[in-house]
Amino acid sequence: MASGTGTVPSYQTALEIGRQVESFVRNVVIPYETDTRFDHHGYPTEELVQELKQRARDAGVLSPHIRSDGTHLTQRETAIVLARTGLSPLGSVACNTSAPDEGNMYLLGKMGTPMIKERFLEPLRAGRARSAFFMTEPDNGCGSDPSLMKTTCRRDGDDWVVNGRKAFITGMVGAKIGIIMAKSADPETDGGACMFIVDLPSDAIRVEHVPNTLDSQLPGGHAMVSIENLRVPADQMLGEPGEAFRYAQVRLSPARLSHCMRWLGACRRANEIAVDYANRRVAFGKTIIDHEGVGFMLADNLIDLKQCELMIDWCADVLDTGSLGMMESSMTKVAVSEMLMKVADRCVQVMGGMGVSGDTVVEQIFREIRCFRIYDGPTEVHKWSLAKRIKRQWREAQA
Repeated sequence: MASGTGTVPSYQTALEIGRQVESFVRNVVIPYETDTRFDHHGYPTEELVQELKQRARDAGVLSPHIRSDGTHLTQRETAIVLARTGLSPLGSVACNTSAPDEGNMYLLGKMGTPMIKERFLEPLRAGRARSAFFMTEPDNGCGSDPSLMKTTCRRDGDDWVVNGRKAFITGMVGAKIGIIMAKSADPETDGGACMFIVDLPSDAIRVEHVPNTLDSQLPGGHAMVSIENLRVPADQMLGEPGEAFRYAQVRLSPARLSHCMRWLGACRRANEIAVDYANRRVAFGKTIIDHEGVGFMLADNLIDLKQCELMIDWCADVLDTGSLGMMESSMTKVAVSEMLMKVADRCVQVMGGMGVSGDTVVEQIFREIRCFRIYDGPTEVHKWSLAKRIKRQWREAQA
């Protein structure tokens, strides 16, 4: 297994890890979908999260995408593993491959000092702590446009002092580790942003509100947060002052791709359930899969799921060359999120009333995929960015 050998696994080894993960999710995790330990928002409680992680730990599939030496599988190998954790909305939570922790672990592995890796990364990797990434802001602050960041940081002796508000901070409630982005007020940084890693909870960071949202997969919700005079030691800054936007790119492309991997697994599961339903449900004298309207929807699902898989593999190959892959990850995020939305919608349609009920996980997967089209950059923002690149490339070709 990746978490036990410390050696670079081959593609075949990654397939074996994927098989072990899939067996664990199908046989151990899926029965927990009917557990009652979910809060009033629908999020899994910390008690349930820790129980699931212990089951994964016992099965040897906790953090299966990370080797024992702390390095990650290749992106192509990670795709094999994360798609299997996605077969249940609780699968990535159990296996410690869910957002934002998976992306935060990747970032800390790339950017963290030895002290940061020991103090912050190791508890994350071991599943003893959850984390949150503080970037998005309310009140016309930072979102798809990072230049609008209003949260500030200023140097004060050996510390930095952070003030501001953040919005939709996933996993905040119950998190023990936070990564915070803030715009520097120091002249030498030329208005650049800084990135800090902090212990949570903190008296200087207050949860204002946890809204109800369509999705309900991740523990801790999506909190609105205020930060007031948070003091952070200078050695808890990631990288250099003023360079955080550049460092964020290290996290963004793999994180977008990881979402695609996990939700591909979820939609494969939804499609399995819809196919089973269509082969059992009888209407007008035959099973509904034999009616063209239903059979063709399931055929379209098969085609779209394969296209998603190929897009993910293509983008993973680009990232594995060492490229940041910003254009490729944008294209993949758009294509996969839009195709998976169609897949999830068809599954609901095939199943009719059962598809919109809580009696199967299909209804939840539909809700989760709808949210996927927004986070880590809405479809429209990625297309706008791609259009800018197309225009720039055209101008360069004319010069």
